[in-house]
Amino acid sequence: MFAIEFEALAAEDAWRDRARCRDASGATTALFFSEQLDDIARAKAFCGPCPVRAECLAGALARREPWGVWGGELLAHGRVIAQKRRRGRPPKVRPPEPVYDEWGRPVGTEERSASVA
Repeated sequence: MFAIEFEALAAEDAWRDRARCRDASGATTALFFSEQLDDIARAKAFCGPCPVRAECLAGALARREPWGVWGGELLAHGRVIAQKRRRGRPPKVRPPEPVYDEWGRPVGTEERSASVA
């Protein structure tokens, strides 16, 4: 009986081996569970080209993951939230959202660093 249940669970989670964040070292784990807004944006960008993004999000919603970035979405208390707010009073004029490439690097910094040098 246990072997059959184990095989069924292993088949359900076979997608995990193809996940972009699975690097066996756990180096990206802190990024996906960070409270920092820039880390959250980088984690979402990292998930963008992942081939198992939908399965990851569906699994996290089914397990009601308490928090973190799963499948390119931010979860809190088992539900997808649009964005995490900074602490304190919100600014009157919202600053622009940072843009990151698929590797989690800020986009547009190449021009600034070249002009400074």
